[in-house]
Amino acid sequence: MSLEQKIMAEMKDAMKSKNEAVLRGLRAIKAEIIKAKTEPGAGGEIDEATEQKFLQKMMKQRKDSLEIFEKQGREDLAVKEREEMAVIEKFLPKQLTESEIKDAVAKIIAETGASSAADLGKVMGVASKQLAGLADGKTISGIVKELLTS
Repeated sequence: MSLEQKIMAEMKDAMKSKNEAVLRGLRAIKAEIIKAKTEPGAGGEIDEATEQKFLQKMMKQRKDSLEIFEKQGREDLAVKEREEMAVIEKFLPKQLTESEIKDAVAKIIAETGASSAADLGKVMGVASKQLAGLADGKTISGIVKELLTS
């Protein structure tokens, strides 16, 4: 079952149960699917990798917005962002914990022979590819910097 079919089935359930929060999140994902399908070169079809990329992008956008809303004391808007994040999260692969990311990055550092902060780019290139979809790039970057400077 494709992501689009899953979204449509969940939308029907959300409409029946009148769950506005879930419905809002699902509609946002559906809009991204339509947008991705109509981009030049897509040919009306999108692969799973593209789906994961835009879901991660949506999650990052919501995290950034949530951070801003919390700083500004706008709990009403922050709640909406959290609700949408919960919906998007259901369609993303399970994210790695910080300790799992540290273990993976330490292994990559050993494999690449990196020894200082000057090797940051080399390690980030490998880490970004290996951990794509499993961890946030900002988190990976922070851990790589921490391990290379200690």
